[in-house]
Amino acid sequence: MLTGLTIKNYALIDQLQVNFNDGFTIITGETGAGKSILLGGLSLILGKRADLSSLRNPENKCIIEATFDISKYKLKTLFKEQDLDYETQTIIRREILPSGKSRAFVNDSPVNLSSLQALGEQLIDIHSQHETMQLVNDAFQFQVIDALAKTDTNLLTYATYLKQHKVLKKELKQLLQFQAEATKEHDYNSFLLNELVVANLKEDELETLEEEYELLSNVENIQLKLEEANALLNEEQKGVLTSLREVKTALQKLATISSSYQGILDRVTSSLIDLDDVLVDIERFEGNLDADPNRLEVVSGKLTILNNLLQKHLVKTVAELIIIRDNLSKKVEATENADQDILAKENEIAALEKILNTEAKQITDKRNKAIPELKKQLEAILSQLGMPNAQFDISLLASNTYLNNGKDNLNFLFSANKGGQFNILKKAASGGELSRIMLAIKSILSKYVKLPTIMFDEIDTGVSGEISNKMADIMSQMSTKMQVFSITHLPQIAAKGNTHYKVYKKDVNEVTTTNLIKLNHDDRVVELAQMLGGSQLSDSAIAHAKQLLN
Repeated sequence: MLTGLTIKNYALIDQLQVNFNDGFTIITGETGAGKSILLGGLSLILGKRADLSSLRNPENKCIIEATFDISKYKLKTLFKEQDLDYETQTIIRREILPSGKSRAFVNDSPVNLSSLQALGEQLIDIHSQHETMQLVNDAFQFQVIDALAKTDTNLLTYATYLKQHKVLKKELKQLLQFQAEATKEHDYNSFLLNELVVANLKEDELETLEEEYELLSNVENIQLKLEEANALLNEEQKGVLTSLREVKTALQKLATISSSYQGILDRVTSSLIDLDDVLVDIERFEGNLDADPNRLEVVSGKLTILNNLLQKHLVKTVAELIIIRDNLSKKVEATENADQDILAKENEIAALEKILNTEAKQITDKRNKAIPELKKQLEAILSQLGMPNAQFDISLLASNTYLNNGKDNLNFLFSANKGGQFNILKKAASGGELSRIMLAIKSILSKYVKLPTIMFDEIDTGVSGEISNKMADIMSQMSTKMQVFSITHLPQIAAKGNTHYKVYKKDVNEVTTTNLIKLNHDDRVVELAQMLGGSQLSDSAIAHAKQLLN
């Protein structure tokens, strides 16, 4: 509920601060006194776009701040979704700067207008005779029926399964798209995969084959060089080994003369041993060297295959070819298994749709049971409000698709006159009738769900005194379950309020300002008497005002 409102530098308001109680609050005032200014300020709190022209003093910023007690509204989830700090006493502040920029805050946290609107919709419902579009909206009409039908748990369960259903349908669509595209590529992918499988790829194979190819391709040259090396080392007349042995023999003789030659002898001996080993390896290589034209052909063929594949797939290593082969294998396998995957997904969807259909049927059954009671209550209230012939024709039509709130389409038809044809509300009811229908619906809703603060803005325009009494009774009854404001010109309604405020203008230093004052009992008598008989207070008007208050 709205517990406090502060307005600074807005339109004709210099500074205004007021606290509100629960129950039924009346706001009265002469035409042009500024009641619309009050509503304009509240609309800014609810997320309406700001207008620089609304600044009273264009050199100062405008501040509008409203305090709400939201402890009974179950809004923690909304605050979490909007990334706001939840406080049971929530303060919404709106600032309009002289530059024209606007800022909004919830509990001192900056918010954008969409977040402010989302929160505002849960806190205040401003309703005037000219604002009845909500009434002709299917979602609102379902909200009314569902309140009586008590389908909230069913709708929550249905919504959970519907979310899963949408995910599965999306996955099925993706599978079908994949199958359609993959089928076109399947033959080509299978051909590419077969090439890579037949190639029997091994990660380090290319380097090994290239080395073997170089060896097999140069057998004769290698043989010649090995023989040349053997001869240089081992030739009997001038081979390196023969010469080194002679060096060794000479040094051995010197070493017997002086030990200082022993070091050189040892080094020559070591070199001789190493060169003997080298000769052994050369002779082993010579023995193992074998010209193998068949093997050369095999290696050459495999290298050709690998290089062709590398070029074809635009990669540089066999490891990359292996990755391509594995990915192709998955694609081909997925294509071949697509039918099974699609069937499995369709079965999963079918099973979920059985559950959805069961939940939807329960929702439909409850709605069908609630509709006669809603129709009965609406017609009874409207009869009290001067529409004795008002009739509703409300029915559900089965939908073949899963809607967000079940599988029902709604026919919400109205006729204001006996023998008149039923039609949709916006065509069958006048503005005044729509206003009374909205009042009736809100009064019914207040019995079943916790509604936000509602502010009726002169919805009593054009109704008789007798009807206004009934309106006042309905709003008063609503106020036992919620906070209700009524901006009114009718004394019959003003007298029924628990609290009464008056909007008035005052000239100070040739400057007009709008103010709001809370009336005590005596003030209310005077205000009601003026509403009854004008500014000239008569004894009969005062007596009538006291009678209304009592």
